[in-house]
Amino acid sequence: MLPKCDVVVINMPLTEKTKGMFDKERIAKMKKGVLIVNNARGAIMDTQAVADGCSRGHIAGKFFSNGFDLAWAKSASGGSPSEAIKLLRHMVTLFKDVVADLISLPMPTIAAVTGHAAAAGLLLAMSHDYVLMRRDRGVLYMSEVDIGMTLPDYFTAAIRSKVARPEVRRDVLLRGVKFKAEDAVVKGLIDSAHDNGEKAVEAAVRLGEELTKRRWDGEVYAEIRKSLYPELIGVLGLTAKAVVKARM
Repeated sequence: MLPKCDVVVINMPLTEKTKGMFDKERIAKMKKGVLIVNNARGAIMDTQAVADGCSRGHIAGKFFSNGFDLAWAKSASGGSPSEAIKLLRHMVTLFKDVVADLISLPMPTIAAVTGHAAAAGLLLAMSHDYVLMRRDRGVLYMSEVDIGMTLPDYFTAAIRSKVARPEVRRDVLLRGVKFKAEDAVVKGLIDSAHDNGEKAVEAAVRLGEELTKRRWDGEVYAEIRKSLYPELIGVLGLTAKAVVKARM
């Protein structure tokens, strides 16, 4: 079946049997240009095999995420603008839970942006603790001002929380600037820029390995993260609590 699929969506639990299941051999069986959507735990994917597939063009890498599927909302609504808006609002509600989960995860989170990150895709990337991006292709772009759509409250709260400089927030939200990786580093939108998608993924894996060695308590880490963004967690319906696990 894999050679026939344009899109492969992965939904399965992480176990000893599924760890690294999607390795170099399995990816090689997939159709050239395949899109992989991994809704499972990351370790199910062999990160080096994914990086190799991206660099060879076997795995499509034009987009990190292009945000909500507005074309689907229009087609699924049967031509009814009101129904399309209902579907869009449903996506907005579902994605709010994704952002809340990322802000609450009891571990460091890293986004390797290997293609365009637009609209909700940009927010997806920025909901991580660290953002690494390829410099040879892809932009960061909040498109709502250009397409004629206001932003959900948690979008603007996230941008205010994550983007420190007012003039950069203005350029993101009110000018619809498309930031390439080098400029995004200068503006504080991402942490680092890398030569290509493979290098970005490799750097993300290295960073993850370095952070794992610190052996931080997950609950403490998550609560400290939430305390950094009081406005955002309020909009997301989250709360921060005090945790003391140190020996006093």
